[in-house]
Amino acid sequence: MVRAWILPTLLVLCGSAVATVLAFEGNPGAAAALLLAFLALAGVNSPLVFPRSISAQEAQRRSVVDGRPVVFWRPGCKYCMRLRIRLGRSARQLHWVNIWRDPAAAAAVRAANDGNETVPTVVVAGRPHTNPDPEWVRDHLCTVIA
Repeated sequence: MVRAWILPTLLVLCGSAVATVLAFEGNPGAAAALLLAFLALAGVNSPLVFPRSISAQEAQRRSVVDGRPVVFWRPGCKYCMRLRIRLGRSARQLHWVNIWRDPAAAAAVRAANDGNETVPTVVVAGRPHTNPDPEWVRDHLCTVIA
């Protein structure tokens, strides 16, 4: 879990350092804008934004048991971020797998997408769906839980 915080922490530190230099050079507006940009990047890559990732093997095992969809994602993907934000609290009910941390997950995504690592790829009842509408995912989640 500590490794998940390395990139966001580096982004905040680097952004703070560059913003400090700009502020001392007399550009407080540019410093504030740059710091906000770095903070946004850190937030997008933060483990707080996405639920804790598990391995593809564990996600598939859990999905067989509870019927919940598996979401293959990667940090920095705007479509993954859109899915996560639009799902709101219900996103925590899905099984999230970071394809950059699990080679088996990346292979599964490539197999489902003609060799491309296109994310988000959501697997519902063993069938992959590439970049589905968040409402569609929520509807499938509700049918599983109901």
